[in-house]
Amino acid sequence: MVLGFNLRDTLRNKRDINTVIERNDRLEQVIDLVNEKYVDSLNTNVLYHDAVTGILSHLDPHTTYIPADEVASANQDLNGGFFGIGVEFSIVHDTIQVTSVVDNGPAQRAGIDIGDQLIKVDDSVVAGKNISSERIITLLKGKQHTRVYLTLKQPVSPVARQVAIVRDIVPIYSVEAWLMIDNTTGYIKINRFSATTYDEFVKALKKLQAFGMKELVIDLRDNPGGYLDAATMIADELLSNDKLIVYTKGLHSPRTDYKAQENGLFENGRLAVLVDENSASASEILAGAVQDWDRGIIVGRRSFGKGLVQEQYELPDGAELRLTIAKYYTPSGRCIQRSFAKGKAAYEKDFEARFENGELTSADTSGAADTTRYYTAGRRIVYGGGGIKPDVYVPYDTLHFSPALLSMVYSQEMKEIIWDYYIHNRASLKFRNVADFDEKFNAQKVLIQKYLSSIKLPKQKKVLQNIIKEPESNEHLERQVKAQLARFIYRDNGFYAITAKDDNVVQDALRTLHSDAYLKLILR
Repeated sequence: MVLGFNLRDTLRNKRDINTVIERNDRLEQVIDLVNEKYVDSLNTNVLYHDAVTGILSHLDPHTTYIPADEVASANQDLNGGFFGIGVEFSIVHDTIQVTSVVDNGPAQRAGIDIGDQLIKVDDSVVAGKNISSERIITLLKGKQHTRVYLTLKQPVSPVARQVAIVRDIVPIYSVEAWLMIDNTTGYIKINRFSATTYDEFVKALKKLQAFGMKELVIDLRDNPGGYLDAATMIADELLSNDKLIVYTKGLHSPRTDYKAQENGLFENGRLAVLVDENSASASEILAGAVQDWDRGIIVGRRSFGKGLVQEQYELPDGAELRLTIAKYYTPSGRCIQRSFAKGKAAYEKDFEARFENGELTSADTSGAADTTRYYTAGRRIVYGGGGIKPDVYVPYDTLHFSPALLSMVYSQEMKEIIWDYYIHNRASLKFRNVADFDEKFNAQKVLIQKYLSSIKLPKQKKVLQNIIKEPESNEHLERQVKAQLARFIYRDNGFYAITAKDDNVVQDALRTLHSDAYLKLILR
């Protein structure tokens, strides 16, 4: 029995559809008849795809069909890796530039370095205006242990070199960053819940504790979810033994409880979980468990509202069906799935509706979709039916959404200026740490003024100069530009270390963690 349950978890709920349902030939007969007798020729695969899509359109928004040729790409983020060479790249000056190399990956072992320019993949030229990221990814990925030949050159040298790389597993990290954001507070950013997330989280948590961490911020913003067991295992590190984390049940699925079992690494320190309108599914499971047990505070904006559990079935042709089989419920008994009674189109436009009614940019205007009262361990009232509502609501900082300001921060020109500066000055960009870089590097003088001087249109330049004259806008611009440079020097940890100081959700979480308001919110 033990081996059976472990095997079930290892297979990640992938099941052969034929082991679950008996074949019904009606659809097959219709397609065969059309294929045999119809007046014109038809693509049978298209008929199958349209038939399945039509059936699923009558179900919930999260039951999906994945064609066989899309299964690998759909699963690679959740599996925690893919077969490739292990580089990140960006297109700058119509050239593929290597911006990051995975530690101990195939590319690093072959001697590829940040700044290398990719000229050819095997016999395919990949330089020029018509090159796309999608084409490069297709060329670089391949079967494990296959060989690919790259032609590269350094930006400061015209000499090209050819490198042979054997493709191998390339990890996709779901813990995007971990760092100390002040003397006692650790920060862990999780971008999805994959097969490797729990191990990554534990590794980061232990390192932060070694640095003297007393409080912890877990950032689940823009995290769409993933494997349920990854979320429950992380919750187990935060909750004491035998506490219910979540339970699932459906018409054909009996209730299954997931409880904390082992002594966790962080069961007592102050805790804040950050969520927003894109935090869904497994993210909401973790946030809901923390909130219902009054283990910590939830900071940000109302989460997505996905309380449905999908099981993955493999079809005979290699396609997959992710079928909703149950709902999940937080420890207080609430299901946070928001309604899809008005159809998938209305369901998918929820973000626009929240923006238009002011929920995202001003006070929290969202009412309780389910008026049934549920109670946390400390008898606080919470509601279901529309996502996890935060204990500390933080709207969008509208100052940061000025179109003119965004046009500077994310423009191709600014991107190229930052990259060129890094490539030609990286030997001199030596600082003790990220904090030393943040204090000493003058982004205004080095990068922003250079960007302004590159603007040719007088009217556009005037608008941007006026933005810089506003202290808050100028500070935000400088911090974002500096963070982009920090990502090249210190990777994602450097980026988040810089942006955290200008992130209103992070700052509100820190203020609450370090004040008496924290104890009042969790009724202690």
